Amino acid sequence: MTLKSKLVLLSAIVIVTVGFKQADDYFEISKNLELFGAVYKTVNSEYVDEVNPGDLMKKGIDAMLASLDPYTNYYNESQAEEAILRQKGEYGGIGCRSQRIDNFTCITEVFKGMPADKSGMRVGDKIIEVNGKKFAGLPDEDLGDQLKGAPGSKVNIVVDRQGKTIAFDVIREEIKINNVSYFGMINAQTGYIKLDQFMIGSAGEIKQALIQLKTKGAQNIVLDLRDNGGGLLHEAVNIVNLFVPMDELVVVSKGRSKDAFKEYKTLDSPVDTKIPLIVLVNERSASASEIVCGSIQDLDRGIVVGRNTFGKGLVQNVLPLAYRNQMKITIAKYYIPSGRCIQLLDYGKKDKNGKATTIPDSLRKAFKTKNGRTVYDGGGVRPDFTVKTETNPSILNQLIKGHLIYQFANQYRNTHDQIGAVQDFSINTAEYEQFKDLVKENMHALKGNSDGQLEQFQKSLNEEAYSTQTEAAIKLLNKDLQTIKLNELEVHKNKIIAAINLEIAKRYYYDEANFLTDFKYDADILKSLELFGQYQQMETLLKGNK
Repeated sequence: MTLKSKLVLLSAIVIVTVGFKQADDYFEISKNLELFGAVYKTVNSEYVDEVNPGDLMKKGIDAMLASLDPYTNYYNESQAEEAILRQKGEYGGIGCRSQRIDNFTCITEVFKGMPADKSGMRVGDKIIEVNGKKFAGLPDEDLGDQLKGAPGSKVNIVVDRQGKTIAFDVIREEIKINNVSYFGMINAQTGYIKLDQFMIGSAGEIKQALIQLKTKGAQNIVLDLRDNGGGLLHEAVNIVNLFVPMDELVVVSKGRSKDAFKEYKTLDSPVDTKIPLIVLVNERSASASEIVCGSIQDLDRGIVVGRNTFGKGLVQNVLPLAYRNQMKITIAKYYIPSGRCIQLLDYGKKDKNGKATTIPDSLRKAFKTKNGRTVYDGGGVRPDFTVKTETNPSILNQLIKGHLIYQFANQYRNTHDQIGAVQDFSINTAEYEQFKDLVKENMHALKGNSDGQLEQFQKSLNEEAYSTQTEAAIKLLNKDLQTIKLNELEVHKNKIIAAINLEIAKRYYYDEANFLTDFKYDADILKSLELFGQYQQMETLLKGNK
């Protein structure tokens, strides 16, 4: 048989094999659709209790997609519309955030200049009624639906403020949530930009912030992507483009289909390719955040500081379905300029409990940055400089979770019209004693690990009917534990006062207080300033010489 004949025969075999494979797939899909439809119809018609067909189908779809990965989701019509609004960062509402505290929905953040703020609502207000409907004890989701509405419409809100009932008529507006929550100067030379999400317009917001900071004298830039879970891929590419030249490869997506293969390059002229740049990340920096920090690292354009990132290297696409429904589905993995993928979990390989497995260190491959530095795939982006952050003392976490710092700040705001410059503000010794008195009155709100273990121990003793003498011993232990906690208020006084100062400052300076007060304590910021002060060390590192 000639070579040509062998090639023809081989091609025929391949075509026939593919044909059989496709026929098998189509048969399997058809068979299972018919089976699923039969089960669905039977449950709807024969089940002992009446079922909601729409809810039943959605649960079935959700369960099917949950077996793949957490990012592949089905959206019904209303959820699809909400997703579009989230991408735009817009909705009709009053401009506040709330949280359930002691059976009440309480305002925890008011957006500066938004309807809630303009009407006089404050952080700490307990919402007790909206348009005549009582809300004590009801889920927060119900409240959110009531507060949202068409821009220009009015909503009547009744709140409890430190025991005083106040009613507000608030005119809803189109609420635009900025992607850049804050930008400003850390010191005379260093500009700072905090990006919270990668939604429509985020690159444009960073561009404007960068330009303004340069006019204020910024010679260095800190781009903060900590706690940023990602968003739109093209916004990440455009943000990298602000710091690197046109036609630079930023990310490649590769999937099972040919359509999933795409190269994303920078398309515009940059703002500044030379200004020293540090990107801050942590374990909650994911997806688009990892594209930005990983590309900046791979292209040797800047330094990454903080903690190892989340490790999400999967690309999703939103596809339309019938009846205006949508499906967000993982279609590819993305690869940053060095060629590495930073996906941590392998959803195609699950353990006996059905959990995705992590890629072992032994299988992680080494790659090279533009200037020859070694980087690794399969586990997020590792910072060039890892900064260990101090964990809060247990007593501070208990004070925060028990909402005692929040409660004290509310009381403070209602007795003080202003606090002066936020950088100089601090409560005094007498005010800290007042806070301690508040804690003493609410010791039940402090719940640590020891409290939980002691409660469980006491429950076990009660079930086994131990004597009153044992019960007295438990009470003595509880008393000792409370004494220890009160002593901890002095041991960790400085950290607790710093937390109180911040919570109070937010009542006057809104979200901006987080940054103005944190700059002098933030370990990542301090490390960045140190590195900018050693610019030659940064240059040496970026050139591939440690």
